[in-house]
Amino acid sequence: MSAEYATFGLAPAMRAGGVLTNGGYQVHREFLDFIVNGSPLLFQLCDLDAVSPLASDVPPAIFTAHVRGLLLEADAPLPGGRYVIYGCPECEVLACGAVTAVIEADGPDVIWRDFAWQTEERADLERNGYHGIGPFHFDGAAYREALRPLLDGAAERAPARRVLVIGARVAVLAKLAAALRTIGIGAEITQDASGVPPEELCTYGAVAFGRAVGEADRAAVREQFERAGAEAAFVDGLAPIVPLLVAQVESALDRRAVPQRRLTRLVAADGEASLEVTSAACRVRLTVYRLDRLHRTHAEDVFDAVLEPGCHRIALDPRATRGESFVVARTTGSVLVAPVIR
Repeated sequence: MSAEYATFGLAPAMRAGGVLTNGGYQVHREFLDFIVNGSPLLFQLCDLDAVSPLASDVPPAIFTAHVRGLLLEADAPLPGGRYVIYGCPECEVLACGAVTAVIEADGPDVIWRDFAWQTEERADLERNGYHGIGPFHFDGAAYREALRPLLDGAAERAPARRVLVIGARVAVLAKLAAALRTIGIGAEITQDASGVPPEELCTYGAVAFGRAVGEADRAAVREQFERAGAEAAFVDGLAPIVPLLVAQVESALDRRAVPQRRLTRLVAADGEASLEVTSAACRVRLTVYRLDRLHRTHAEDVFDAVLEPGCHRIALDPRATRGESFVVARTTGSVLVAPVIR
């Protein structure tokens, strides 16, 4: 391949949902990200909370239309030959803002150029252009080879992730399942998974165990999933705190390779949180959840700032981490959870 070409590929990506400390919700979205020159294109767009049009919950006809557009087999949806590359994860309305680019043919090849942040029908490149990104010149054969299989299997795309919740505290499990459904993750509750058919087990991306589930019962469930050939992540619930459990599930559902994640490590010990950021600067928020002596839940946002790639140590207020406590680190598309170790 000529040195002038940029490489093009697709990889699974996730916009992590969650229950926020202000009572709000953030919707869970799964999508295919564009991998340009070996790195997610989304990471090059600063700290952008957005998803590509190739999302798992997009209706098949619309998904197919997006793919045909990227293949230049359909007219551009915006003036000037512009296509939406990333849009709002909550509503996907242009008025909320979207990253667009001109996609055009260059003989057999394909060029993406003039990236811009767009909120109206026409883009203002001088004011809202991403001047440091692109143009990208893709080898046409490799580009089409990455996208065309999506047309062949568009109707058979996997459904949104589901979670099987197992435990004894029905009230907590019901609240957890309701919270997961609210952010767009299917959830079912059971106390015994022995009667679940193998084909149904394969639809679960994660299994969340309550603290009351014994190790023998957990091992039996894992064996059942293994016999069914189901590749699920197993989550041992840290505490009966719904936002914390939701964050654990979101972290477990993230199956991306390490270079395609923004956060890769979180340890909370000795009065500080140690955190590793990869690839690009991003806004990171740390929230501490704790149980007091009466088992009441307390939540506090203790850090919110943009961090550069690398390892960071963030001091934790001792008052916020009294008793049994846990730290949740959240950024665009990534969430990590760690207990506070003393």
